[in-house]
Amino acid sequence: MKTDQERQELIQDIIVLLYQAYDSTLDNIHALLKRIDDMEDEEDLQAIQEAREDIRINGTVSWNEIKEEIRNESKKSDLISTSISI
Repeated sequence: MKTDQERQELIQDIIVLLYQAYDSTLDNIHALLKRIDDMEDEEDLQAIQEAREDIRINGTVSWNEIKEEIRNESKKSDLISTSISI
């Protein structure tokens, strides 16, 4: 993921190029960006549907199971940190 400054610099570079582009190029860029946005929306909807289907089939995970998993992960990271510092 880009930092805010990197994003701003990239956007500024894109704006400069857009101002230099022909109208037909701008139309193509707009259509491409719209298609990308639609595909991302479709992927998000697909992920939601898959998650709902998984919950329907496998049930949900209890809060106690989640807390136990977090504790186990914390213990693992503590062991790794300890072994690295030794």
